[in-house]
Amino acid sequence: MTKLRIGLLFGGRSGEHEVSISSARAIARALTSDQNASKYEVLPFYIRKDGLWQEPSIAQEVLNSGVALQVHSGNSRVNLWQFPPQVAEIDLWFPILHGPNGEDGTIQGLLKLMQVPFVGGGVLCSAVGMDKIAMKTAFAGAGLPQVKYLAISRAEIWSNPCVFPKLGDRIETTLGYPCFVKPANLGSSVGIAKVRSREQLETALDNAASYDRRIIVEAGVVAREVECAVLGNDNPRASVVGEITYQSDFYDYKTKYTAGLADLAIPAKIPPEISARIQAMALQAFAAVDGAGLARVDFFYVEATGEILINEINTLPGFTATSMYPQMWAAAGIPFTELVDQLIQLALERQEVPKAV
Repeated sequence: MTKLRIGLLFGGRSGEHEVSISSARAIARALTSDQNASKYEVLPFYIRKDGLWQEPSIAQEVLNSGVALQVHSGNSRVNLWQFPPQVAEIDLWFPILHGPNGEDGTIQGLLKLMQVPFVGGGVLCSAVGMDKIAMKTAFAGAGLPQVKYLAISRAEIWSNPCVFPKLGDRIETTLGYPCFVKPANLGSSVGIAKVRSREQLETALDNAASYDRRIIVEAGVVAREVECAVLGNDNPRASVVGEITYQSDFYDYKTKYTAGLADLAIPAKIPPEISARIQAMALQAFAAVDGAGLARVDFFYVEATGEILINEINTLPGFTATSMYPQMWAAAGIPFTELVDQLIQLALERQEVPKAV
């Protein structure tokens, strides 16, 4: 049987570069284990932090070491579009690029132009899922309940001294404290701040504006943080619900990626009817952004009132062996190696065959 050549694409130009390497290492092991070893041939491709693509032998060295390559200055821009020749051999791409330039529709558009199927959502799904303002607009259109929020532009923040105080007044009146200030287009809690005073608010707004021209401010809520994984295309399934607990002020980047700072409970210890509602809402959110393949949907569960509020959707979640997405499916009866196989089959199922002209 001829093996399907899988292009494992990882690294990338984002603050989640190292997380991408960890995810790729886990996926590479899964693709070369058990029955997958007889079905797939893995060709890894590593994108350095400066955007240069590295061919499979160099990419394999990064997978073996788990350490990002050092980038030296002086590279010509023309090299950014010089792909390794092995790219032409790929039957299906498995992109595992987290954050900007990886799960925001940019790499998905490139892969679509290559006319080769790929794992995960397309351009629209990825772009909407990455931009928190567009995402919340899509959720509102689907009737999904959310925390109160305000969408703000960099121009409002970096305006004249007469306008900026009015912006602070509007946030305090509409949302109050505590509230969260977030760049709209960064993942893994980068640039996010929890604020409790006008001074902290002004500092957080200025910081967020340095990352993105679109900023979102959300009202704080006392709630349990729960998540649900989605798998499928037109008829997706929802996993068991998991819960994250931590001691830090909020689930920031350090808490997410430092061992021992967060605890995962899978399945979450919540009433069955709450789990069922969360699963249904996860599928609604997936449909609202035209999801495909996979997604992790995050929620706030206000235990005192029974209220469930959707927080966000992640269309290319972390995929290490200890990440929530594969763990929730493992708890639902789909082990890591089988999950990776199913994602590839879903990508093949979704492959668009061009009509004859």
